Amino acid sequence: MTLLHRLRYLTTCTSLAVAALMPAQQAQAQPAAWPTKPVKIVVTFPPGGAPDTLARILADKWGQNLSQTFTVDNKPGAGGNIGAEFVAKAVGDGSTLIIGTVGTHTINPALYPNLPYSPVKDFTPISFLASTPNLLVVNNAVPAKNVKELIDLAKKQPLNFGSSGSGTSIHLSGELFNTLAGVKMQHIPYKGRAQAIPDLLGGRIQMIFDNMPSALPLVKSGELRAIGVTSTARSAAAPNIPTIAEQGLPGFDSTSWFALLAPAGLPKDVQMRINAETARVLALPDVREKLSTLGLDASPGTPEALSSLMQTELLKWAKVVKESGAKPD
Repeated sequence: MTLLHRLRYLTTCTSLAVAALMPAQQAQAQPAAWPTKPVKIVVTFPPGGAPDTLARILADKWGQNLSQTFTVDNKPGAGGNIGAEFVAKAVGDGSTLIIGTVGTHTINPALYPNLPYSPVKDFTPISFLASTPNLLVVNNAVPAKNVKELIDLAKKQPLNFGSSGSGTSIHLSGELFNTLAGVKMQHIPYKGRAQAIPDLLGGRIQMIFDNMPSALPLVKSGELRAIGVTSTARSAAAPNIPTIAEQGLPGFDSTSWFALLAPAGLPKDVQMRINAETARVLALPDVREKLSTLGLDASPGTPEALSSLMQTELLKWAKVVKESGAKPD
């Protein structure tokens, strides 16, 4: 079962359970008064990537309909930990939100021994937003054209791969590749993919397992070469690019996902109001078309479904970190 199918299954189950237990008066309750003040959406990476895109779509659409100011606040650094810690310490009143990632909320707890926040206790889950596979792309000077050729090359000479920071899915995709392929490519972390891409184009690093929305335009323009998709199935945005799994590494699966969360203590009625407003925006035809073009599969769901997914992913990535020996660089 893919990440997206698992999320949809969890969303359906939790929705039915909540509806069955909800008293009639709660079902007919008036929506919470949100927002009552300007809202800041924190992105833990620099502008330009998938989390930033999602935040700006929400801020724009909410600002058009909710008569309040919405701003996007980029707080990059430490694999997303700086921004996540900032939100974890904020007041849970709905005025501060975060675009949580697979890195900040399920990988980093295993990778960083002294994480300055708890991804579970310090946050209120609101809604899953979207998922995307990563795309393994190489500088055009790298002679390898597929996974087998890349593995053979890595066994003959030193290779490196960049990332948007330690603990990101981009980093762990590389570590998973090292483990399954039996190679040891060196990880080169950056403060964001915006800093890594110029070095990749210039040949100072050889490859990156970048998010599909960021990497695909560079492949289409011929500036980079695609080797494989990191999900178990090919992406609808690039159906001609084979998966890494089908090229000789069965079981390879590394999907980036993004979710909306708030600091702990967010009132239930405000949580559900933001959840509903998120689902409304992601259902808009122009939003769905834009995200699909970028390779992002939007799939909003219940807070309970997001919480269940996070618990599953925490276990999965803890195992990957342990088996790969990955360390924050």
